[in-house]
Amino acid sequence: MNSPDQRRRSDRAHTAILTAAAESVSEIGYAKTTIEGIAARAGVGKQTIYRWWSSKGAVVLDALLTEHTVDEWPDTGELETDLRLVLRATAAEFADAPISATFRALLLDMQHDPALRESVMTRMLGPQLEATKRRLVSAQKGGQVDADLDLDVAVEVLFGPIYHRWILQTHPFDQTYADAITDLAIRALRPTGKAGRRRRTTPDRRTP
Repeated sequence: MNSPDQRRRSDRAHTAILTAAAESVSEIGYAKTTIEGIAARAGVGKQTIYRWWSSKGAVVLDALLTEHTVDEWPDTGELETDLRLVLRATAAEFADAPISATFRALLLDMQHDPALRESVMTRMLGPQLEATKRRLVSAQKGGQVDADLDLDVAVEVLFGPIYHRWILQTHPFDQTYADAITDLAIRALRPTGKAGRRRRTTPDRRTP
């Protein structure tokens, strides 16, 4: 069993490593950041880092999550208000050059690192999507979202346009874009009265 002094030293080393990783990525970028460089900045040996993390991506992900936690959605009672707040904040975060570059590099790394991919999905993207779905469930119960909608698909529809623009870099992010997504999403999500529902029809297969 570790003594209190050993635990304190361990905690200090852990914090120093995360701080060093964040500083390194901010100053020289993800590609040039190395485990050796992080260790030197933190004043620890490489083996100390590998005791807690399996790769550079794993360290940087932890550093990123330390500074940018995944929050629960606001619930003002008005889905449109909450959606506008969240999408504006998401667009602003992706428009931040250092955060965007780091996250983009992590997404590339995780294509070849199954452990990193699992961590990104379970600790970053997964919680974001689940928090969004919980807010939609609440709105659905409150009559603000159509009861027949597939909420898993709805969540992807909300964030898909942002990721599309961010990954392909087709246009810059701004508040106007976030608001446009909000307006379209609210129109698609709102309940449709029976009279307004489109009935699915089957083609007439009779031959003339």
